[in-house]
Parts: sequence; structure tokens; C-alpha cells
Amino acid sequence: MTSRAELKVYATQPHDCSYLKGREATTVFVDPRTVIDKPLYSRLSEIGFRRSGSHIYRPHCQACKACVPSRVRVAHFVPSRTQRKLMKRNADLEVVELADIKDDNSYRLYHDYICHRHADGDMYPPDREQYTSFLAPQWDLTRFYGFTLDGELLAVSVADLLDHGISAVYTFFRHDMEKRSLGTWVILKQIELARKLDLDYLYLGYWIAESPKMAYKNTFNPLEIFRDGRWQTAQRCE
Repeated sequence: MTSRAELKVYATQPHDCSYLKGREATTVFVDPRTVIDKPLYSRLSEIGFRRSGSHIYRPHCQACKACVPSRVRVAHFVPSRTQRKLMKRNADLEVVELADIKDDNSYRLYHDYICHRHADGDMYPPDREQYTSFLAPQWDLTRFYGFTLDGELLAVSVADLLDHGISAVYTFFRHDMEKRSLGTWVILKQIELARKLDLDYLYLGYWIAESPKMAYKNTFNPLEIFRDGRWQTAQRCE
């Protein structure tokens, strides 16, 4: 088993930030030759690392600290009034575990989601190879969940099961069902799953206070953020 002290990490060259215009970003990532197992991945998650495809990475920008790792403390989470209404509104949806997401239906949902929701991002235009490399299962820890209505696939979430929590890798969904707030609802179901598995946290990735696209993360209270080397409760966003 590789210890944190033995890990090698590499830094990218500064590049345009995907989230904040006019900012430069630098990313550090774990040596791809490192054997990643569940305990190591779990420990890295505790200090703010995330997975993208087969890479474990963390922002390491010299002039900006806007990207902050975030997680929900599952046992203490209390849904807001809006979230409770959303749970009732989507009570007709079914959650199923999928063997994989290599099928055309799943890819088509992803393609439409990127084109309509993230056409200004670095994953546009989507293609099958990028989709597979980004969301392929890793280290036997990845699970796929489908959210369906009368058999029709409305959303897919990709999650990694850690020693102490669930890492929400990515979620994509029907872009034309705004009243269902499918992105928020999927997070609520992931919190529910973490409770069933007796896990402490749901890791939501990086939260950026200046990014409107990230505002939804701070509606899951208590949200914890990793700052100055420790996890602390974020100020609630009303």
C-alpha cells in the first residue's frame, strides 16, 4: 500500500480557469503509475483530492484559492423546506443501479446535457471517447445509478464508494425538466444512500463562492469545506 509520504505528484502548466474568467489555474495530480486502492483514495479525498477518469487531482493555483473542497456531513443533514417539496415532487421516480453506462441511451443523455448546460465549458463538444475516459469505472469502487420515470432514463449519477463516504464524481440529466430540479434531487438520493451504507460524508467536489453554478452546493447543510488544512462548516447560503 502506498503511503501519502511516498506519493509523487505533478503539476500542470498554468492554464485558463474553467470556472472563473480571467484567472489562471494550476492542477496537481497523483503520479498515474501509483496503485490506487480504496484506503489511499479515501485518505486523499480527506485532503481535498478528486477523481477525473483515472486521475486523482487537486487545484494548486498560486494566486487564487477560490476552489474549495466540499462535503456534506450526512448524519447532520436536514433537508430544507424546498428540498422536502422536491423529494415529494419526484416521488414517482425510480432509482436503479446500472452495470455500466456504455449504452447509447446513457451517452445520448450525457451528450444533450453537455450541449445544453455546459456548452461554455471544456467538455464541449462532447464525444464518445471523452465520455468513456472521464466516467469509466475505476479501481472497482465506481457505481452507476440511473433515475427513471416509467422506464425512461432521466438522470445518471457516477459515484465512488470510499471508506468513510461517497464521492459524487458526476451527474448528468434531462435539461428540459427544470421543475424537477434533477441535479439537486440526485444529491438528496446520494445522501440517502450514504446513510443506508452507514457512511459519514458525501463529497460534492469543489465549491466556488464566486461561481453562480456552484451556489447549489451550499444549500446542503451543514456543508463542510476544506480550508487551511482542515474541514470547517461553511457559512450558510440563503
